[in-house]
Parts: sequence; C-alpha cells; structure tokens
Amino acid sequence: MPEGHSVHRIARQFERNFIGKRLSASSPQGRFAEGASVLDGREAVSVQAVGKQMFLEAEGDVWLRVHLGLYGAWDFAGEILIDPTIASANGRMGQTNQRGTDLDEAIFDDAGENSLASIGAPRRTRVHVRMSEQTKGLADDGAQWPPPIVGQVRLRLLTDLTAADLRGPTACVLQTPEEMLATVAKLGPDPLVGDPAENEERFVRAVCKRQTPIALLLMEQAVVSGIGNVYRAEMLFRQRLDPHTPGRDVPEDVVRALWHDWERLLAIGVETGQMMTMDDLSPEQYRAAMASRDDRHWVYHRAGLPCRVCGTEIALEEIGARKLYWCPSCQR
Repeated sequence: MPEGHSVHRIARQFERNFIGKRLSASSPQGRFAEGASVLDGREAVSVQAVGKQMFLEAEGDVWLRVHLGLYGAWDFAGEILIDPTIASANGRMGQTNQRGTDLDEAIFDDAGENSLASIGAPRRTRVHVRMSEQTKGLADDGAQWPPPIVGQVRLRLLTDLTAADLRGPTACVLQTPEEMLATVAKLGPDPLVGDPAENEERFVRAVCKRQTPIALLLMEQAVVSGIGNVYRAEMLFRQRLDPHTPGRDVPEDVVRALWHDWERLLAIGVETGQMMTMDDLSPEQYRAAMASRDDRHWVYHRAGLPCRVCGTEIALEEIGARKLYWCPSCQR
C-alpha cells in the first residue's frame, strides 16, 4: 500500500500541473460517471494530502477524496514535472516503487540532469505512460493526445497539457467542504499538515494512553497519518524499540523521538520518492540504496538475514494481518 510520502508527491504533481486550470473529467470505466460529470468543466482550486488520502478542491465547494488503498495508482501523461523516481516509474505514482530508481538511467529532456542534484528539482517533460505493450516508452512530440484509455480507468482528469488517470482506488468520492473536514478530523497528525507542535502533542497523547502494542499503533491512521508497513518496521528499529511494547509503556522521550523520526523520514521520502531509512551513506551507497530495496532498509523485507548492526537473524511475524520485520536482539 502507498505510504504517506507517495500521496504527498502526487499532491505536488496536481499542484504543479492542475491547480488553476479547468478540468475535463470522465470515467471511462463508468464507476465514477456521476462524480466525473460534476467535476467536468470546473477549475481545480487546491489540493491537499493528509496521510494516505488526497483531497482535490474544485470550484463550487466540491472536493474529490481519493484513497489509493492496496491497488490504486495515478498514471500521469503529457507535460508533467518529472524527477528520476517518476521517470523510472514511467509516470506512475502511488505505489511504493520498491523496485528502486537507477539515477544514472533516469530519462530527462535536454534540460534535465541524471544526478543526485536532480532529486527534489524536477524538470518539465512529456511522458507517455507504459500501461501495455502498445503504449510502451516515452512519447515523442507526435504522440496521440489525449492518450488512449488503457485498462480500467476510474477517473481521468485532463487539462490542455496533462492527463491523470486513476486506477483501482479504495475510495474515489465527492465531498462537501463539511464532509472533507470531518474526514480529515478523523485522521491522526501528519507532519506536513498543520502546526508541528500541536501535531507532536496529539501523537504523544494518542500513544501514551493505549495498551495496544506500539507496532499496531503506528499503523492506526487515527493515531498518526501516513505510516505503513515499511516505515513502521524501520522506525521501530531506528529507536531500538520492541514492537510488542504497549504504547503506554513506551517512555515519553522515545515516543517523541518516533514522531521526530517520522517528520524526518517523511520529508526525505517526499523529496526522493523512496522510503530511504538508512543514514550517513556514501554517494555510492546512496545510489545503490535508491536502486535497490536490499540496500535501503535496516530490517524491512530482510527476514532470515543477519541484522546490519548485531548479526542476529531478522525475525518475521504477522501482527494485525500485516508482516512485521524486527531484530530480536537490537529491539529488546
């Protein structure tokens, strides 16, 4: 499932390419036909990501709420701002992109750079989404516009230059302003939304009063927004915290350290497009980590392998119907 950094990156793309422009909306699949007809012809006013959900405001007090869930993704085509991660995914955004990004092979227009410096400074180019053998590769200037519909597209949003196709979301609904605010109010704090100090206190209060294991609390979107399986495992290891510790038994200073670590890791994820959770890497190590999950994480997806710190075999168990990776020695 996409974690918070992916949704914030998608919101950035809408901010850069759709806000202030009139939308042409359709539902090729037909499952969102009524909602698309309401959006069609309206100007996109604002966009906001909160945790794993995105809210796009259209003129006339209409909000589009999208929760990608396990299978959802946005496919962008046309003229978009692109960085190496988006280039490697050929315009697709929303999935974790755990397959990695080869920074040396990222495709740019003539103004782009294939270097670490290009991260966070995306370039504008035209990209054609690879959704089938018939639509493979980057588009040239003669590519069909708008691009052909490929697969089950719940919602297509078009401007004169950019297309965004939504496939497989858990939720794609229209809301009133009051409904949108009510949805956000149910979500836990997001480090990139609202007052930082207030967010930290909300998180500390939510964790310290609960008997629930901290590994489960970090996945509760009402406790904290945006954390998924990868960030959960890595954050607990980085604090050397036993994942089974009840929230109320975690020392407050450790709870606050978890929050500040989430602030930092989320910002890195938004800028790089990858869930980069290892620090102090050399340039060579950084490139390897960007390219491969095997070089990017402390414990996630490393069951049976030796801990990078102590050599103990990384454990794997199921908790809350999700896989949990942890080191039984470092995380006592």
